[in-house]
Amino acid sequence: MISNGGARRNILTIDPLDKLEVLRGLSSPIRIKILRLLHSNGPMNVNEISKALKLPQSTIATNIQILKDSELIHTETIKASKGQQKICSVRYDEVFIRLDGVSAEQQDRMIEVAMPLGLYTSYQVSAPCGLCSTEGIIGLLDVPDLFLDPSRMQTALLWFGRGYVEYKFPNNAKIANATVEAIEFSLEISSEVPGTNADWPSDISLWVNDVMVGTWTSPGDFGDKRGIHTPRWWKLEGSQYGKLTAWKISDKGCFVDGVKVSRVNLKQLDLAAHHSIRLKVGIDERAKRPGGVNIFGRGFGNYDQDIVMRLYLRE
Repeated sequence: MISNGGARRNILTIDPLDKLEVLRGLSSPIRIKILRLLHSNGPMNVNEISKALKLPQSTIATNIQILKDSELIHTETIKASKGQQKICSVRYDEVFIRLDGVSAEQQDRMIEVAMPLGLYTSYQVSAPCGLCSTEGIIGLLDVPDLFLDPSRMQTALLWFGRGYVEYKFPNNAKIANATVEAIEFSLEISSEVPGTNADWPSDISLWVNDVMVGTWTSPGDFGDKRGIHTPRWWKLEGSQYGKLTAWKISDKGCFVDGVKVSRVNLKQLDLAAHHSIRLKVGIDERAKRPGGVNIFGRGFGNYDQDIVMRLYLRE
């Protein structure tokens, strides 16, 4: 797998039927706490983990062994002032469990590019609108012209009532002289309303190379609880998280999370004719429920990711 954009991250993608031991490793709240602790704090020994989680060393040692057997952590025994100690470190930043039956061989034929949220190449938006980094508001709210602010490169959340933002991805399949079997875009999105409203439907559309591939209706703008990665400075009255959606276009049409939303197929996108793949996210002018859109990037929402494009190549 090829990954472009952003800092390098260790990602494990598994077929649950092939990696049941990984599911076992993730099936305990205690082990999840250990993984998160190691991810945030770095390598720690059993005693340090025990103190941080306020749990007996015997409990920690048992769960550390399960995590090691699951290959979710790495352990190393080193000399200490009194005997030896086991140093534990987490192996992955993210674990993806595939339910679509994509094999390891198919994963090897996949090119993945992560596009930071602020790297849009064109836009046309209307208020309510705004940009946020993980540190604070970028520019002023509800001023569309400020979407050109150079600080937009730090964007981790953006929103607007009408219009679109467009991104230009590299067509790495063309560079590799390979034929694309399917293309997929993954992004966390929700509706947009001043404040939040879980019952605020919005028809959100995607265009690829100026072809509208489909529309998905977000049920609302979610603010019932803080997003897992949403910064503490962001008020609870604001949008907290979205739905992680996967838009996949193949010869059979366009599917969102496995549900067919249009007949637009790969041939209509004419990928081989372009050195770039342009993705536009927005609200169609003819939308029946134009309820705006929030797009969540790395550092906001429930999924710590940018907009991800995956190209599945033919053998």
